[in-house]
Amino acid sequence: MFLFVGIALLTCGGEVLIRGSLAAARRLGVSPLLSGLVIVGFGTSAPELVVSVNAAIEGRPDIAIGNVVGSNIGNILLVLGLCAVITPLAVKPLVLRRDAATVVAASILFLVLVLVGGGALGRADAAIFLVALVIYLVWAYWSERFHAAPSGELHQAEAEELSAKPKSILWTVIAVVLGLSLLLGGSQVLLIGAIGIAEHFDVPEAVIGLTLVAVGTSLPELSISVIAAIRRHADVAVGNILGSNIFNLLGILGVSALLQPLPVHVRILQFDQWVMLATSLLLFVFLYTGRRLSRFEGAILLLGYSIYVGLSFTVFSG
Repeated sequence: MFLFVGIALLTCGGEVLIRGSLAAARRLGVSPLLSGLVIVGFGTSAPELVVSVNAAIEGRPDIAIGNVVGSNIGNILLVLGLCAVITPLAVKPLVLRRDAATVVAASILFLVLVLVGGGALGRADAAIFLVALVIYLVWAYWSERFHAAPSGELHQAEAEELSAKPKSILWTVIAVVLGLSLLLGGSQVLLIGAIGIAEHFDVPEAVIGLTLVAVGTSLPELSISVIAAIRRHADVAVGNILGSNIFNLLGILGVSALLQPLPVHVRILQFDQWVMLATSLLLFVFLYTGRRLSRFEGAILLLGYSIYVGLSFTVFSG
């Protein structure tokens, strides 16, 4: 019950926070392009952020890292797989060259830093992640703002995808404060449920973080991307997931490891980090070969996720 209540609070909190932040950005004169790029693209990762930071502070590194790695795997295999089955997802060249390539590069950076760090992420690694995130944001905004990149329309569409936003200043403030409160409260409740399940069934916390917690915190990405796919806004669905995965690795792990150095569970070292890299490469290949994600390729991704979850609770459950 704690797990499901926590997921519900995180999902509602993420939605309310994004809508309130978009309304505040509009009142402050922030461009739809920047709003879509930062607030929507990264705002959907707010549940992952608060859960991983909370877990890191409370000395639960397996949940903190497992949540990020599992979310990135689930975003590609589960969310994009489901969206592609609903409607084929076409992408513009810049999204492929910049965002999809950055997801692969961030996955490789994670592997390298963990290897160099002897199976742990320290504060120096956190600084590298955060600097890389700033470089990506500057690159993304510059390429779209000053070169009239086609993907600029994508991020404006992301901001417009959430049409119901607070109208008055009072409701905008209430939405932001309420969203943050729900996120913080939901993360605490979800951690109680996740730790309880792990202890009751004698399952490692890393496995719970990689599966149940990761899927639960990915619900905002799932909802926005599925809505976009149903409305035939393919670029929004793909761009939302790519942006979220970039922020998960560079932003969330950066902040978490900066607050508390994180040892990486041996299961993640041996299995999950390689699955994360493989799924990122597979998505890049699918998008590169046809500039789109077909229904057949989406079905392959969904099948891959079912196999991954099955292996997580059998072969690699220890």
